[in-house]
Amino acid sequence: MNQAGKITSLNFLYMNWRKLNRVLHRDFGYFFTATTIIYALSGIALNHMRDWNPNYIINNQEFNLTEVPPQQEQINEEWVFDLVDQYDDRDNVKKFYFPKANRLKVFLHGGTILVDLDSGFGFIETIRRRPIFYEANYLHYNPGTWWTWYSDIFAGALALLAITGLFILKGKNGITGRGAWLTIAGIIIPLALLYFIL
Repeated sequence: MNQAGKITSLNFLYMNWRKLNRVLHRDFGYFFTATTIIYALSGIALNHMRDWNPNYIINNQEFNLTEVPPQQEQINEEWVFDLVDQYDDRDNVKKFYFPKANRLKVFLHGGTILVDLDSGFGFIETIRRRPIFYEANYLHYNPGTWWTWYSDIFAGALALLAITGLFILKGKNGITGRGAWLTIAGIIIPLALLYFIL
């Protein structure tokens, strides 16, 4: 093969490589869009666990009853239902009992009510799943073997997306120009954090 033929072959391989690079970056990007958003949301949520509960919305409310039956025996199911109707839905009542002679505790689907029968002071706590974040965190914690394998594939795909992304653009905005400086800056930041923290 003469010199011109070699150059033509190299150019053909180069163009095919760049095309394959773009196709991989594009198709993996499309396919893993939802998974990327899931891990992004759950990652943000878990980063701020000190500031909020990423899985549940917890509401606490105090109240005072003006009328309480003088005897525990008078507190029956209907009385408890009437109480719960003021703050929740009676269909959420699971059961109730008296942990002490002057205390009533009501278990709800997604909460509890505690009442001091002497003073009428009550406290209700309701817990419900935080929409979207609960499901995202559930998947982030790897709920089963199948998801572990899938998330491993996703992790490999992220690495591939990062590598193929380096070579999408050519010229001054590519990896030989502006892209090189941004890549270097992205490497320096985690290394600097490790250096100063560890």
